[in-house]
Amino acid sequence: MKKSVLTRYRVMAYTTGVLLVLLCLSMIAKYGLDVDGAADFTRVVAIAHGWLYVVYLIFAFDLGSKAKWPVGKQLWVLLAGTIPTAAFFVERTISRELDARAGEQSPAVAKA
Repeated sequence: MKKSVLTRYRVMAYTTGVLLVLLCLSMIAKYGLDVDGAADFTRVVAIAHGWLYVVYLIFAFDLGSKAKWPVGKQLWVLLAGTIPTAAFFVERTISRELDARAGEQSPAVAKA
């Protein structure tokens, strides 16, 4: 598996996670605190998160299929973009796992 597949997933996991946290905070500002301008900000962040979540799904599915994950793990990674802050923790776990797996598979350097 190429390193770029993991990098694409990581970028989208962070982007999706940040936008989801911003969306939650803007919803609190809009409905809980009745802040002026929060409705417009909420609309913009919701649209951005929605479209970028679709990109996240594509990249996460691509990563999972190349890493040959079981269906349950694949679903957990796909749903992490819908739970605030879960994308950060899942991304960290996945990155450590795949980095360790890549370290095991790298060929040894022969000395002459």
